[in-house]
Amino acid sequence: MYRIRAVDGQDEDVADVLTEVHRLTFLDTAKLPDFAQGHWWLAYRGNLPVGFAGLIPSTHAAGAGYFSRVGVLRGHCGNGLQLRFMRAVEAQARRNGWKAVVSDTTENLESANNFIRAGYRLYRPKVPWAWPHTLYWRKFINRYI
Repeated sequence: MYRIRAVDGQDEDVADVLTEVHRLTFLDTAKLPDFAQGHWWLAYRGNLPVGFAGLIPSTHAAGAGYFSRVGVLRGHCGNGLQLRFMRAVEAQARRNGWKAVVSDTTENLESANNFIRAGYRLYRPKVPWAWPHTLYWRKFINRYI
């Protein structure tokens, strides 16, 4: 029904699609990521892009990737796409040799519950990077590096 594809955010056409899905999911409430950096995925239903996710090197946690953004169009929420994106992100982080994936949520219970389902744990970073009420998540993926 849905398929997740790794995409090249440096490709202009792909960046345009990522930008549009970002706009439709965040409605201009979040800064547009630099799609030329890191790894990006799109979720499709048929030929229609319905979600996206990104992974970049963390600037806040040593040896970790930052699950930088995930968005799913409202009509496609509840189909497990965020969890599937998390698996893709974790697999890429392992290939990159990172020991963990970190992320954050702010006032988003659905995403927080998905992080819990995927085995992420709350943690307190040495230097918090977001809002005072933000929740920070971490999952160790390569413990023996």
